[in-house]
Amino acid sequence: MSFQAYLDAVEQKTGLTPRQLIAIAHEKGLDAPGTKAGAILAWLKEDYDLGRGHGMAIVHVVQKGPRISTKHVGTDGVHRDETDTLWLDGAATKPEPA
Repeated sequence: MSFQAYLDAVEQKTGLTPRQLIAIAHEKGLDAPGTKAGAILAWLKEDYDLGRGHGMAIVHVVQKGPRISTKHVGTDGVHRDETDTLWLDGAATKPEPA
């Protein structure tokens, strides 16, 4: 599963885009420097019943933003992503790959 697919699945499960979840994390102070992943995961589990895998995708964008490693970009493996920048504004508005 690609990183983007994890984010899309989180949106489907919660009804919230990754950007909306980032905003909620900000309101809760969970984007402060030094915040541990466990605190974000606990919030996501409690409020949205997200498991660790999907939760860690949100942890990444809360802590590091939309850029990801280029390790799987352009590959043909199951973890491939189209680009090194994740789309945070919802699957319905995601532009088609060029």
